[in-house]
Amino acid sequence: MPSDVDSPRDARLASMSPDELKSAMRSLGYRTQSELAAAIGVSRSAVSLWLEGKVGVPRPVAMLLRMLVAAQRRSY
Repeated sequence: MPSDVDSPRDARLASMSPDELKSAMRSLGYRTQSELAAAIGVSRSAVSLWLEGKVGVPRPVAMLLRMLVAAQRRSY
């Protein structure tokens, strides 16, 4: 039986790939790991690990970034 998280409507609950994280950073105007880290309240080293793919982006962080990108797109 597939879980709800596997369904397309719940894709926003999934983790985030390093490429998606880089894209979200660009979309939101964060040029450095330090800028993103300060904005979301994590260490720069955590952002570095996510971008290198060594550690997965926590689901709440991925969800937050997706919501911010979506909100920014709606505001134009």
